[in-house]
Amino acid sequence: MVVRRGIEITGLVQGVGFRPYIYRLAVQRHLRGSVRNSPAGASIEVQGPAEAVDDFVARLRAEAPPLVQITSVSVCELPCCLETEFRICPSEVGAEARVLVSPDVAVCGDCLRELFDPTDRRYRYPFINCTNCGPRFTIVRDIPYDRARTSMAVFPMCSLCRAEYNDPLNRRFHAQPNACRDCGPQLQLWDSEGRPVQTEDPIRTVQKLLHGGAVVALKGLGGFHLAVDATQPDAVACLRERKRRVEKPFAIMAPDLETIEQFCQLDDSARQALSGFQRPIMLLPKKFPNPVADGVAPRNRFFGVFLPYTPLHHLLFADRHFLALVMTSGNRSEEPIAIGNQEALAALGQLADYFLVHNRDILRRCDDSVVRVVASRVQQLRRSRGYVPVPVFLRWELPPVLAVGGELKNTVCLTRGRAAFLSQHVGDLENLEAYRFFEEAIEHLQRILQVTPRIIAYDLHPDYLATRWAQERTGIERIGIQHHHAHIAACMAENHLDGRVIGIALDGTGYGTDGRIWGGEILTADYAGFTRAAHLAYVHLPGGVAAIREPWRMAVSYLWQHFGRKFLATPIPLLDRMPARDVEFVVRMLERGVNSPLTSSCGRLFDGVAALIGVTDRISYEAQAAVELEMCLEPGPAAGAYPFAVVAENSCLQIDTRPMFEALLDDLRMNMPAGVMSCRFHNGLVAVLASVAEQLRRRVGLNRVCLSGGCFQNAYLAEHLEEKLQENGFQVFTHTVVPPGDGGLSLGQAMIAAHRLQQQPT
Repeated sequence: MVVRRGIEITGLVQGVGFRPYIYRLAVQRHLRGSVRNSPAGASIEVQGPAEAVDDFVARLRAEAPPLVQITSVSVCELPCCLETEFRICPSEVGAEARVLVSPDVAVCGDCLRELFDPTDRRYRYPFINCTNCGPRFTIVRDIPYDRARTSMAVFPMCSLCRAEYNDPLNRRFHAQPNACRDCGPQLQLWDSEGRPVQTEDPIRTVQKLLHGGAVVALKGLGGFHLAVDATQPDAVACLRERKRRVEKPFAIMAPDLETIEQFCQLDDSARQALSGFQRPIMLLPKKFPNPVADGVAPRNRFFGVFLPYTPLHHLLFADRHFLALVMTSGNRSEEPIAIGNQEALAALGQLADYFLVHNRDILRRCDDSVVRVVASRVQQLRRSRGYVPVPVFLRWELPPVLAVGGELKNTVCLTRGRAAFLSQHVGDLENLEAYRFFEEAIEHLQRILQVTPRIIAYDLHPDYLATRWAQERTGIERIGIQHHHAHIAACMAENHLDGRVIGIALDGTGYGTDGRIWGGEILTADYAGFTRAAHLAYVHLPGGVAAIREPWRMAVSYLWQHFGRKFLATPIPLLDRMPARDVEFVVRMLERGVNSPLTSSCGRLFDGVAALIGVTDRISYEAQAAVELEMCLEPGPAAGAYPFAVVAENSCLQIDTRPMFEALLDDLRMNMPAGVMSCRFHNGLVAVLASVAEQLRRRVGLNRVCLSGGCFQNAYLAEHLEEKLQENGFQVFTHTVVPPGDGGLSLGQAMIAAHRLQQQPT
């Protein structure tokens, strides 16, 4: 029996090879009909024997190209008609304006085979790609997404490439970056002055330079990397000195999973994430001993490792030239990653000995993404290349909202229908270059999505550059969103939750509704609003920002708050390490209340504990003390937990840290190992947070808990608190789609603002 069916597809199905895939699927089964882009995704009509049509529908999802994300498939019966073929039709009116630009993804297996096939015309061509791989987001100037609106517009295709591009049965059908050695981009090697280095094979020359200990700036998909041989201590130390990156770990790239297993522990979740088309940097436990230079990740139990994702990377590792290469962002401290050849030369000329550049422009900066496995799930730490601009699909249809995020790890978010589009990682808005990047990200998102927002959402902190930018916009409604409320809303949104939840939001800094610095918050919240149900007791932040850079100040602040000046007569190793005049200066600052704002920050509690047990007194990168406190932790069933107290103040519970510090001082007097003290601190924090959640459940009847905030990038804390809450019968929701830290903040801001704009998501 011959049947005809109409199939409507929604999701990420445009610009990712979906129509040629449908064409091939239909032609293989001798079916007739058509496929076209629609405003919602794709529309298919297919006609033929019922068995063949059923098989076609069944395989739609199973065999789709790797970049396709299908969110729904609806099928209806249609009357049969006279047709002789299956066609790819022009898009419906309005469909091109809603095409979702796909992310930059790793080179596919088919292209890799051609890359290393001496008989292939693209043999060792470092810009090989097809519909299933290569650059997308970073080369797009405007929509609709076609070659004329990308940085490939200046490279006219040769006749062979053009034939591939126009053939629906070819995997390069409408692959906008399609090119070959005769018609596409080319590499060039420069010295540190920008003078061309004469070489027949720039890649082989770079291999020799890296072997010799040189620092080489490599132009990639979303910007430049600074590379050195990761097994050479002197080369790693040289890069650290030049980049003025004192202790923050470097990311390293290795050729394959087998090589990574020589120096890291791998499980199935890690293997799958590392090998996916996104190719993120993944935090993996080190093996000891290992051949990687100690200076790559000092005082850290993890390496940040990723696999090659461009043809150029694979060529660098060809013939097993390197065990691993340091691949760190090509930028000066606190500035965005460099993308232009001349920009890189100006910014990195004092850092790199050589530059491997090419003449395909990068139009959008896009750092590497960073993930780690937490509770057997892949957690985003930095969502950027490979994931952006894939939207977060929502439960509701939202009005257009622009959310501008926070100050640190900034991203912006733009909503359109049932999708929220987060920008690539912008970074810390602390200088003019980062601020310009922030503005570029907003403009680009609005242009490629063709969305004009009806409202702008921003953080309440009056001094954030993103907040000031929002407040300077005229002719549009603006709304301030409390920082920790936004964190919880982001977790709710990605888990498709509605209604009220208990939200545990733990981080370093967030502006509170009382004008103080929050960061250890337990809320009852929905999108409409929140109640601050509990928090860490306030403590002074002596010296303001100086206390963040110097965690020993937080240790002194906690000791002074709980014990007064008596702590100065207590035998504490910290007091032996620090000059007495510096400690006395901070104590007087606290006594007089000078430049010592109050904070409930969980991040600052981590800092104080880290300094007190001797992990670190001063930091050279954000959250270093908390990271190293987790790194030194020695888990064990007999470790125990430090006690905290919970006291009621009006309708809000406060978590008192005095019992914890009393127990910690006892352990210091007994010379307890730092790893044991770290474990007891973590266990105690888990126990008190779970206890507060239980008290709130009895009080307000809520059983769902959302965990969000930068402190939940701590795997031990996140895993053990989730486990404890589940043991107590709670439903626990965490982040996997967006980071728990400030990189996911803009999603929560958008959700809250959208709710206030229309009162109730529909």
